[in-house]
Amino acid sequence: MAASMKICETAGCGNEAKLQCPTCIKLHIPGSFFCNQECFKNSWKEHKAVHAKAKNEAKAASEALSNYNPWPGYRFTGKLRPYPQTPKRLVPDTIPRPDYADDKDGIPYSERALRGNNSIQQLDDDDIESMRVVGKLAREILDIGAEAVAVGVTTDEIDRLVHEASIDRECYPSPLNYFTFPKSCCTSINEVICHGIPDQRKLEDGDILNIDVTAYHRGFHGDLNETLFVGNVDEKSRTLVRVTYECLDQAIQNVKPGVKYREIGNIIQKHAQSHGFSVVRSYCGHGIHSLFHTAPNVPHYAKNKAIGIMKPGHTFTIEPMISEGSWRDDTWPDSWTAVTQDGKRSAQFEHTLLVTDTGCDILTARRHKGGQPFFMD
Repeated sequence: MAASMKICETAGCGNEAKLQCPTCIKLHIPGSFFCNQECFKNSWKEHKAVHAKAKNEAKAASEALSNYNPWPGYRFTGKLRPYPQTPKRLVPDTIPRPDYADDKDGIPYSERALRGNNSIQQLDDDDIESMRVVGKLAREILDIGAEAVAVGVTTDEIDRLVHEASIDRECYPSPLNYFTFPKSCCTSINEVICHGIPDQRKLEDGDILNIDVTAYHRGFHGDLNETLFVGNVDEKSRTLVRVTYECLDQAIQNVKPGVKYREIGNIIQKHAQSHGFSVVRSYCGHGIHSLFHTAPNVPHYAKNKAIGIMKPGHTFTIEPMISEGSWRDDTWPDSWTAVTQDGKRSAQFEHTLLVTDTGCDILTARRHKGGQPFFMD
């Protein structure tokens, strides 16, 4: 008898079976093969119990997920809740990695060595070319994650896609183990401002989701993020996302040699406030090259005291976080997930930029759809 041959599951039949129960296929129940419709009908009374059992198990599993709460005493600011996480994903030893990748505490010692140093590195031609390569790869990785966004998809599944796309491009996913961050990208939903940890929560109709990707390739990091719509999103959230993108776009238009880094915040806050939104202050853009985070700091709010003037060869991110209500934030007990204090929604966009002699290049620009972000598709 061929190993692949299926046998009819009707008691006492034993004939070769080629028909499979359609309900079992939908419920992902293995087996359930029958030789013909007549046998299937004769077995229906007993067989439908298999469906009921699978549905009950799925319901119990769903309830267990929705009731998951690792911090019983914590008062959440909004409706979002944490869900269980899958184990940390592994990166092959053949892929070059940053110094924190295998450190027990995830400490980036190369960054710590420059703590307090406000000197901004001007990259040479070879380093600039490396930044162009990693910026292109990071964009490809984010696009793969973004294309998977849909109602019912988990953020853990998006993290898996980002992780595998990174490996395929010989990149180390920079967030993984950075100060022990457990995943390969950040996924921030609704009231989460940034640094959301991918988990087994399924995306819901009406969510907004930010995917933040950083890739490390041959000694250099490229960093970007986008906020996307999940299903049918209300008009207020759509406006928030659009204005946030405009904040980034207007800031980028002003990047050129001689501009003070502190000016970026003035541009962003003016536009955000003109639409009734606020600018998060706790997190800022940053220098990036062989280090994930370094000088300069690039605050997104007005009247900040950022140090430095843009010069050709500088590479850094601008990544405004714009909120519907208060700009103030709170952090979940996981020490990463930053949320709005009032539970209202927040959006973010980010690019890695290179200052040129006449302006800037967007190293993480989208290379199709006219360069527009996903929410405009």
